[in-house]
Amino acid sequence: MDAAALLSKRAELTPEREALLELDSGRRFTYRELNERANRAANVLQRRAGIEAGDCVSILAHNSVAYIDLLYGLAKIGAVLAPLNWRLRPAELAYIVNDCRPKALVVGPAFVDVFEELQPQINVEWLLALESAPLSDARGIDALDYEQELAAASPAEPLRPKDLNGETAHCLLYTSGTTGRPKGAIIPQRQVLWNCINTVISWGLTAEDCSPVFTPLFHAGGLFAFMTPLFYAGGRIVLAKEFDAGASLRVIQDERCTVILGVPTLFQMWRRSPAYEAADFSHVHFFISGGAPCPPALMEKWREEKDVVFRQGYGLTEVGPNCFSMTDEESAPKTGSVGKPIFHSEMRLVDTEGNEVATGEVGELLIKGAHVCSGYWRNEEATAEALTDGWFHTGDMARRDEDGFYYIVGRLKDMIISGGENVYAAEVEAVFRQHPAVAEAALIGKPHEQWGEVGLMVVVCSGEQEVTAEELVAFCRERLASYKAPKEVVFAPELPYSPYGKVQKPKLKEKYVG
Repeated sequence: MDAAALLSKRAELTPEREALLELDSGRRFTYRELNERANRAANVLQRRAGIEAGDCVSILAHNSVAYIDLLYGLAKIGAVLAPLNWRLRPAELAYIVNDCRPKALVVGPAFVDVFEELQPQINVEWLLALESAPLSDARGIDALDYEQELAAASPAEPLRPKDLNGETAHCLLYTSGTTGRPKGAIIPQRQVLWNCINTVISWGLTAEDCSPVFTPLFHAGGLFAFMTPLFYAGGRIVLAKEFDAGASLRVIQDERCTVILGVPTLFQMWRRSPAYEAADFSHVHFFISGGAPCPPALMEKWREEKDVVFRQGYGLTEVGPNCFSMTDEESAPKTGSVGKPIFHSEMRLVDTEGNEVATGEVGELLIKGAHVCSGYWRNEEATAEALTDGWFHTGDMARRDEDGFYYIVGRLKDMIISGGENVYAAEVEAVFRQHPAVAEAALIGKPHEQWGEVGLMVVVCSGEQEVTAEELVAFCRERLASYKAPKEVVFAPELPYSPYGKVQKPKLKEKYVG
């Protein structure tokens, strides 16, 4: 089974039903119109840019209907969407572009300067501009105007490749690795389809549901948490270009949204908004927090103040954003739990020897099912490490209670989650060690009321020159996305090491975090 015909079939069943509101432009699209746009995008890329099955196409832009054009259009011709995280620095983007080698790149107007800095480091054959952004490539050839090209293209279904199937790559979504280099998770078409099936069944979504998307569409959460499942079910999506606390609360009410996804940071920002007190959420089925552990006290505040159902979810790029579920009635008594495994999925909790742990004991979470990725792009070693006989090693530690509910208790991988973004210690530490004044560096997580967790870097100076914490953070921000830079730097005479030569971060947390 594959995902190539998902939008086509939905457009056949309910062609005139509203599917999408693009908030920035105010445009509303029916399923027929969305499907025709996807067809036009596929035909443009096929005939103008020579995109074939297996070719990658990237987009560097804020949220817009263009992401949906590409997501569904490329699936129809067996090509691969590799969206770029616009929060990254040009050097970081260059690594990803040179790794996935997109044949075409779509750029939004807000990222013209980023592209100009990125361009000398990459080689992309075709360039398309959103909103008539002034772009030209290294050869001085102007970019194709995306909307003009779509308007001139055929709305007919493109020719389906004969060998397209469920294992055909649909997306490449890059996640940072513990080695400091991003890895491209290969999301096959069957994973997209089964994420839709699992989410609709396990979360009880219907054609009457409406969900806003405030998270970036370069993330699995933005693409797959509720957007693709609701399109599958025939529901409605409200797509925001960027997040604004007050404006988003008004949108939720004006559009009668029923299923609301956010990261803990968003829920904090919503509560602090002047619009929160008067907000009426009586039409909302449930709120769900994902991307990072949500403080139980925050969930209780929402329930008490707004009389809403508030759940906590769990997912990963590699296994889909929705891996567990629970009923409305269970959400409050089981606060802190992510729920029970979704319908078509298997879960195991194992110790370091691969043995199942007992109920109540902590073990690494392993997940198996058709919603698991194929592995990592051009990285056989990482694929072999993550996948064993179909079981994906999440690197997350969890326990299961006597009722079958799972609780995520920590991370096997050396990573913190700040504002819903994964920050891998090795990548940030490597940048700090590039500074001549730094001999050693170790990143640990520190609890934060708004962001959930922020980075605290412990630095041992080399003695070659004096440096301040502010200078080191600025040095890091010049080389990495700002959300990866630690919020605090402390200096230490030495780092604690184990007999095996690894920094003992629990000791650092005990000393500096408590």
